Amino acid sequence: MMTTKSKSTSNNPVPNFYRASAEDFKKIPGSPIAYWVSEKFLDIFSQSINLKSISTPRQGNTTTDNLRFVRFWFEVEKNKIGIGYPSAQKFNDDQKKWAPYNKGGGPRKWFGQNESLVNWLDNGKEIRQIPHSVIANEKEYFKSGITWSTISSSNYGFRFFGHGFIFDNKGASIFLNEDQIKLILPQVNSKIFELFLNTINPTISLQPGDVGKYPIKTDLSSINNQNLNKITNSCINISKTDWDSYETSWDFESLPLLSSEYKSPTIKETYAKLRSHWQDMTDEMQRLEEENNRIFIEAYGLEDELTPDVPLSEITLTCNPHYRYGGKRTEEELEALLLKDTMKELISYAVGCMFGRYSLDKHGLVLANQGETIKDYLEQVPNPSFIPDDDNIIPILDDEYFTDDIVSRFKDFLKVTFGKENLSANLDFIAKALSDRSTGSPEQVIRNYFIRDFYKDHLQTYKKRPIYWMFSSGKDQGFNALIYMHRYEKSTLAKMRTDYLLELESKLDAEIGMLSKDIVKNKARITKVRSQIEEIQKYDELLNNKALSMIGIDLDDGVVVNYAKFEGLVKGI
Repeated sequence: MMTTKSKSTSNNPVPNFYRASAEDFKKIPGSPIAYWVSEKFLDIFSQSINLKSISTPRQGNTTTDNLRFVRFWFEVEKNKIGIGYPSAQKFNDDQKKWAPYNKGGGPRKWFGQNESLVNWLDNGKEIRQIPHSVIANEKEYFKSGITWSTISSSNYGFRFFGHGFIFDNKGASIFLNEDQIKLILPQVNSKIFELFLNTINPTISLQPGDVGKYPIKTDLSSINNQNLNKITNSCINISKTDWDSYETSWDFESLPLLSSEYKSPTIKETYAKLRSHWQDMTDEMQRLEEENNRIFIEAYGLEDELTPDVPLSEITLTCNPHYRYGGKRTEEELEALLLKDTMKELISYAVGCMFGRYSLDKHGLVLANQGETIKDYLEQVPNPSFIPDDDNIIPILDDEYFTDDIVSRFKDFLKVTFGKENLSANLDFIAKALSDRSTGSPEQVIRNYFIRDFYKDHLQTYKKRPIYWMFSSGKDQGFNALIYMHRYEKSTLAKMRTDYLLELESKLDAEIGMLSKDIVKNKARITKVRSQIEEIQKYDELLNNKALSMIGIDLDDGVVVNYAKFEGLVKGI
């Protein structure tokens, strides 16, 4: 929210009464009836050039069928994605299929929201064949520039993007040379732009035409360009570092919690160091944005109209809980949420290492192409400190019925990353972060999280396009198992049935036999296990039929199409 100072009363001689000239309105593009603005503000329009005189903001593609042509980057094969290409020619020469796609996003500033891809194989051949599709402003494709979301219910955020992007009608873009980007980006991310925007178009829709009306002063001699460039570069770098710290970034390399820069014997100590670093990042971004505001407020002579202050809630970094969670929460509540989510991110990364998507011994993605196996993993990481699951099936059950039980594997992961001697303390810290009202042992709390909440969190993180799929027998949680979609094979379901489901049924039958020695004491558990066995037997019929069908998937089709092939076997999205 913009902070303003008391305005001049020259056009407001008495309270709730304004005197304004119709001629003054004509100074503002579109002639909106903005009777409240000052004379100095009006003069800026007559003394400036519009942004569109430097570069016209533009809208891009309308595919008419985004479900067919647009994907989140994590849905498809890594080898088919072309990131950072300087031209369409080079992209097509390398026979890449999926190009980065600006589709808007939330109000994040400076950098980020890079998640979508568009099918641009053979120069977008399939899209061009669709009636009513629009390939707009194609000459701007693959150029670097500035983008924003055309629809927002809160503040707008303008972001830098590098070479290699295509853009659609909701991810409108401005294309400039590098020097101009460093001049325009800080302006449109300043309070000056917000003030002009509220005058020109006070709606939730910010179209390219509106942005093009932004007044660029012809005389900015008072601005130290070198200092402005430094501010802009710093803001972009901080925002990029923050964006790339989470696994939904295609430039994600490793979990910050495991960085040697913060690593301590316990997760508690490590988190304290990382949290301090995040606070430093947030404070520095706040300082830079306020300095940026100060520069342009002075350059436009609006010191009497605006203050440079930026509240923490508008510092658009994911590591900043005031922005990430918002609302009227106390500091204690914000810190608890941030800690909880950071532990969930640790668990998610650990699951990625269990499947071989990530490795503790190599940065970035490892197994991220269709049908890759443990053999492909070992070619990239010959001597792993933490070995991925060999069959791409990880059970999530009430107890440790299998050696690759997910809680057992998570404990192994913690032993490798933080040491065996600290396992108990680390499990306790994670469990308390996940549920401060929990009962039972830390290990049981973590097991309950995997059974009840992990998949819900995974769906939220990956925007209902999960890359790990939860096969589940039903509400009694008789059988649950995760697979990694990129490693799926036609034989996966048959192996799941014979090596896990039927084996579990046998083990549960044996457990009933043991429990029956004291029926009174074990009545509740016996009832639950019998219900689970019945659920498993019903589930087995469907699983067997699907396994015999030898279902194949194609990652190019995306999660929606592929997931539907396993309806009844997997948890609903």
